[in-house]
Amino acid sequence: MELTAVSVVGSTGSIGTQSLEVIAANPDRFRVVALGARRSIDALADQARRFHPDVVAVEDETSARKLRETIPDDIDVLAGPDGLVAISQLGDTVLNGVVGFAGLPVTLAALESGKRLALANKESLIAGGPVVQRARKTTGAEIVPVDSEHCAIHQCLNTAPRGSDSSGVARLLVTASGGPFRGRSRSEMARVSVEDALAHPTWSMGKKITIDSSTLMNKGLEVIEAHELFGLPFDRIDVVVHPQSIVHSMVEFSDGATIAQLSHPDMRLPIGYAIGWPKRLKTPFGAIDWSKDIELTFERVDRELFSCLDLAYSAGREGRSAPAWLNAADEVAVAAFLDARIAWLQIADVVAETLDAWSGEDMTSVDDVLRADRDARRCAEAAIVRHEKAA
Repeated sequence: MELTAVSVVGSTGSIGTQSLEVIAANPDRFRVVALGARRSIDALADQARRFHPDVVAVEDETSARKLRETIPDDIDVLAGPDGLVAISQLGDTVLNGVVGFAGLPVTLAALESGKRLALANKESLIAGGPVVQRARKTTGAEIVPVDSEHCAIHQCLNTAPRGSDSSGVARLLVTASGGPFRGRSRSEMARVSVEDALAHPTWSMGKKITIDSSTLMNKGLEVIEAHELFGLPFDRIDVVVHPQSIVHSMVEFSDGATIAQLSHPDMRLPIGYAIGWPKRLKTPFGAIDWSKDIELTFERVDRELFSCLDLAYSAGREGRSAPAWLNAADEVAVAAFLDARIAWLQIADVVAETLDAWSGEDMTSVDDVLRADRDARRCAEAAIVRHEKAA
């Protein structure tokens, strides 16, 4: 079997390092052709020495010089944002594990080069939806989602007799663990700390996505992502709380059947599925021992406490540049919470106030995406300053 050439962008982050674990466990399936990171130079150098890619890319020239001194001479080193874009055009499959809005150029470069994109960066699809959809039409371009929820839906749709034909799909059910604050009252949330919000009961993730999980903004972003990936309207995409995180999402069909994907929480499973598609790996990640008792429970979302979810639905239904404003406002608000500038409850307030300032502009180009992101960040920062003054 010919090896699949994989370019891993964001290789030193959580998704990137787990991707390399999957690749290392399947040397008969994959070859690393490129690695890229914005920072964590020592980790990137270690990866380069271990996997010996053709190229590595890093954010700035100073870091590039350090890399050149510590990795084999036959590995090319690229510097600057253009370097990450360049390696996004290499190989058969590009894994985008870059965190946040910064992942947009990677997504666009991979799709416009006709690559299969294993997408772990939901923000680029959400913020740049119309632009990404245009790039997705490039011959050979394909998105296979890495997020466990969307990977589950992808598997359910491709397991069903009608494949991914949405005409037989009644609705998508995106599952949520409920985060660390499931069952709390609003009054209990007034003084929660950053440490409280970072104590996720199931997943080990980066700080930003962990805070998003605590507010359920991550589920709101995933609803928009599901709409963009699978083309279903928002009234046919629901969120249900499933604390055990065993059922990663479900698809309900028009005849009443529901198909679900189950496994223990292990991101290496969706990563392996995405980079190995359409063939599954033989290395099991997250397999369930069905000889043991397993409890599966489901409950409705407390939409009053977790108001970020409805803000995302609203932005998604508005379309145009509203999801970009939502994403930017959330990134700014989460950063402010992590810096103890605002309280947890004020994250949703900042996002809501930012969306209130949205002027309804369309988004047809990358410049439009960048402008929307910049304008939303400015409005979100102004809202944060108002809250600081009122405190």
